[in-house]
Amino acid sequence: MENIQKLRNKIIDRVMISSNSQLLEAIEKILSATEGEEEIALSSEQIEMLLMSESDIENNRLISEEDLEKQDEEWLK
Repeated sequence: MENIQKLRNKIIDRVMISSNSQLLEAIEKILSATEGEEEIALSSEQIEMLLMSESDIENNRLISEEDLEKQDEEWLK
C-alpha cells in the first residue's frame, strides 16, 4: 500500500510541474477512461468456485482443452 501512495505522490508532483499540454491532456484522457469502471460484486457461490479453481491449479488438478473436448464428445454420444 505504501508503494501506491509513493507512486501517487510522484505522479502528482510531476503533473503539478508540467507545462506540457499534450501530456496533461493524455493523462486526463486516461483518467476519464477509467472513471466508468466498476467493481463486480461476486456472490458467495462465485467466490467459492474461484477458490476451488485456485486449489485445483495449485494441486495440479488440470485437464487440457483437447482432453476436455474429447470428454465432451464422448458424453454427447
